[in-house]
Amino acid sequence: MTAASPNNPIDIAELLAFYASAGVDEALEDTPVNRFAEAKPKQAERAPAQAAIARESMPLERPASEPGFETGRAAERPAASTGLDASQVPDAPRRPTLTTATVPDEGQIKLARQLAASASTLDELRQQMAAFDGCNLKFTAKNLVFADGNPNADLMLVGEAPGRDEDLEGLPFVGRSGRLLDSMLAAIGLDRTSAYIANVIPWRPPGNRTPTLHETEICRPFIERQIELVNPKVLVNLGGPSAKTLLNTTEGILRLRGNWRVHTTQSGIAIPAMPTLHPAYLLRTPAHKKLAWRDFLEVKAKLRALG
Repeated sequence: MTAASPNNPIDIAELLAFYASAGVDEALEDTPVNRFAEAKPKQAERAPAQAAIARESMPLERPASEPGFETGRAAERPAASTGLDASQVPDAPRRPTLTTATVPDEGQIKLARQLAASASTLDELRQQMAAFDGCNLKFTAKNLVFADGNPNADLMLVGEAPGRDEDLEGLPFVGRSGRLLDSMLAAIGLDRTSAYIANVIPWRPPGNRTPTLHETEICRPFIERQIELVNPKVLVNLGGPSAKTLLNTTEGILRLRGNWRVHTTQSGIAIPAMPTLHPAYLLRTPAHKKLAWRDFLEVKAKLRALG
């Protein structure tokens, strides 16, 4: 693939069309960056860095007075033999202090757990999430996508993260995937007035990228508390990320789907969970709609059995 010429309108139009088809709908920086150009640090920036590396590479001098470091005749040689008196002898360098490594965002995860646990209603939980600044996704998203549907419903569905349409409207599953999900619910006699819909991640990742592990772990306490407050009779995990996060498994969705699992809340309540294929995946792979149809028939039967 040849590089687009900045002076050729046809090349630029084709490049923009490629970006649009790839889901790029907003710029993250005002100034374009050529990431293929080799970054060359300025001489003024390079010199302090080289000096710091040189200092770190120098061996540490061990103080002769420290027990366990005296060896041979060097330990027996008095300080006066150097020609310096005691006041002129430089202090020995301090030994480096070892610090304990910490997990990035560990403090934000702990804060998210505390805020989620303090919410006694869905409205309080929404307020806590809206005020929470510990997830970087909040600062690139337009809206908090909390939930849609009936919080008193017997069925709750949880996806992964909002897309562009969801971010604009502040509601989950309102784009093409949402329309397909509405059809899937209608096929078993339900709609958004008889189901409750949310996502593991309440803010849209830039460019619809996959959320990182840290972003997922920061948001996990909120969705777990949301499920606990709704307390549905049946939980449906839409897609692999939702199933892996809420069912604590590493299996792929094609192996998970169609098999009943259990989601256990923080208070110990066991909720039957059905992992199934995400509507966005079904739009890309329509041949697998029959698999999702079987899963939803299982959900319908489970709801009927539970009354």
